[in-house]
Amino acid sequence: MLKFIKNWTLPLAMLAGVIAYFVYTGCPWVDPLKPAVRAAVAWLTPFLIFAQLLLTFCKVEVRDLSPRRWSVWLLLIQLVSFLLLAGLLLAVPVSEPVHIAVEGMMVCLICPTATAAAVITGKLGGSAASLTTYTLLSNLLAALLVPVVFPLVEPSDIRFFTAFLRILGKVFPLLLCPFFLAVLLRRFLPPVHRFLVGLKDLAFYLWAVALTIVMAQTTRSMVEGDTSLAEELFVASGALAVCCLQFYYGKKIGTRYADRISAGQALGQKNTVLAIWMACTYLNPVSAIAPGSYVVWQNIINSYQLWKKRRS
Repeated sequence: MLKFIKNWTLPLAMLAGVIAYFVYTGCPWVDPLKPAVRAAVAWLTPFLIFAQLLLTFCKVEVRDLSPRRWSVWLLLIQLVSFLLLAGLLLAVPVSEPVHIAVEGMMVCLICPTATAAAVITGKLGGSAASLTTYTLLSNLLAALLVPVVFPLVEPSDIRFFTAFLRILGKVFPLLLCPFFLAVLLRRFLPPVHRFLVGLKDLAFYLWAVALTIVMAQTTRSMVEGDTSLAEELFVASGALAVCCLQFYYGKKIGTRYADRISAGQALGQKNTVLAIWMACTYLNPVSAIAPGSYVVWQNIINSYQLWKKRRS
């Protein structure tokens, strides 16, 4: 039973999220607990992001942070595609459904590599070290671009500079503070650092918990949202296209540098918990359907890869 759960953690986490939503909304005995559940989820989501990043960065030494050649190409893909879509929204008038779908695609493109990607890369036989280096670089790229671009593509009553500082104040610490904390722990508290490094696969299982929460939120958005099913499928199809293209080009570029698995996971596997949080907070909330569906698309690919690896 434990082996089955370990082998199928990702599909089971997604299924648990769907079930959790219907239990939350359909069981009367849950009603008194709903305020506490909402408060816990609001606190737990950023905590899980922080904890996953901290555990990942504790395994990396600063002197080992040497980007591979494929890292440059992948960062350029993220940067150029993200800015092209942002420029499209700013330069070309589009209908609201198209605007929302493009926002969702933007989030899926600029979102950093998932913290559990290093674990899955190791399970698939890739280089967890090179993947972790790219995870840090993609987090830095997101921390720099998101505060500048999001206030432009989704204007609000808040002045641009105010919105910029607000987003920067939330995104930058959440993404980069875990790295600096890991460096400090390695330097000044080696026993604590060794303890965190010894927590094998904990980041993966924390990500599974976060995936359960994300699937529950995604199910809620699709069931309770004001958008039609056709619009939801339109947004989700955009995320599917982005997901397949990122895995494809990541693996294609990685093959040229003899690191196919690591590069494919680096570009294709996203921190969807963070992506949904960014979309709900700073863009049209409906655009969160894109990273929410990306959860399904990338984990179907990951589950297939893990299954294929076990078979071989």
